[in-house]
Amino acid sequence: MPLFRRIAKRGFSNAAFADTIKVINLDQLDEQFANVQEVTLDELRSAFSLSRKVKVKILGRGQLTSKLTVQAHAFSASAEEAIGKSGGTAVRA
Repeated sequence: MPLFRRIAKRGFSNAAFADTIKVINLDQLDEQFANVQEVTLDELRSAFSLSRKVKVKILGRGQLTSKLTVQAHAFSASAEEAIGKSGGTAVRA
């Protein structure tokens, strides 16, 4: 059978397999977790009502006023720097 008959005639969409990323900024972390020392993925999921399939990325908008240890899938460079300046640590999950 010729190749042009074996190839799909319609397009393929990768949307079903794409990763969904939820963006959380530092100011949101600061207001949500003011009295907490360590923020885990489970705490982020429950605070922002996220499903287990969603990946979390922390961005650097805003400032942290408390020392936090933040666990997430990804961090922007400015967020890692701001977390480090406040005395906390950024842990990749």
